[in-house]
Amino acid sequence: MDKVKFTVLGEPKGKGRPRFSTQTGRAFTPKQTVNYETLVHTEYMVQCKGFRFPDEAMLDMRILAYYSIPKSGSKAEKAKKLANIIRPTKKPDMDNVVKMVADALNQVAYKDDTQIVDCQVRKFYSEQPRIEVIIQEVKKGNVEE
Repeated sequence: MDKVKFTVLGEPKGKGRPRFSTQTGRAFTPKQTVNYETLVHTEYMVQCKGFRFPDEAMLDMRILAYYSIPKSGSKAEKAKKLANIIRPTKKPDMDNVVKMVADALNQVAYKDDTQIVDCQVRKFYSEQPRIEVIIQEVKKGNVEE
């Protein structure tokens, strides 16, 4: 297998910044981040049956992030959002979405996210918010401009 695809239902989430405890002075990961990383990890394990890419593999990751359509707005605006004429320019930032997914799959889909040599994130609106993730091995010498 050189390609896997899985879906995580629900509103896309970005990796939260570390927080610091005023009592201990130590950094900790926000609970929402931990919960979403666990969800990504679990969905990968179930849908991809725990497949792991070789440690030396170079990987290409594609993430399609589908955001819910806000309740406010006209029917015409909603139609434009569903037709991808208007696309989300809201948080979370696409780099935080990548960080969330890539970190959640460390030691699960691959040894480390340093193996990802190519990545693309695309944001859309949908009536079913979710992220779809496709990871495939990059064949040596196969580079597209």
